[in-house]
Amino acid sequence: MIRTQIQLEETQYRALKELAVRQRTSVAELIRRAVENLLETSGWVSEEERRQRAIAAAGRFRSGVGDIAEKHDEYLAQILYEEAQ
Repeated sequence: MIRTQIQLEETQYRALKELAVRQRTSVAELIRRAVENLLETSGWVSEEERRQRAIAAAGRFRSGVGDIAEKHDEYLAQILYEEAQ
């Protein structure tokens, strides 16, 4: 774990301390849970997870076009031209 320091409003600290006592845990554990909840609900994805997802997706889709490796620039230009119309 990484040790860090934060500043809380006095009322926030008192409320967390009271909650920690009731739940028989520490204020630090409550803060870790809150941070984990924020990360899960915000849609945040780590750079490593994004990379793994991209690797997993590579090669899983088919275009149905046999010469896309040779003519990808032409196909892209065509799509961009059509979108601009």
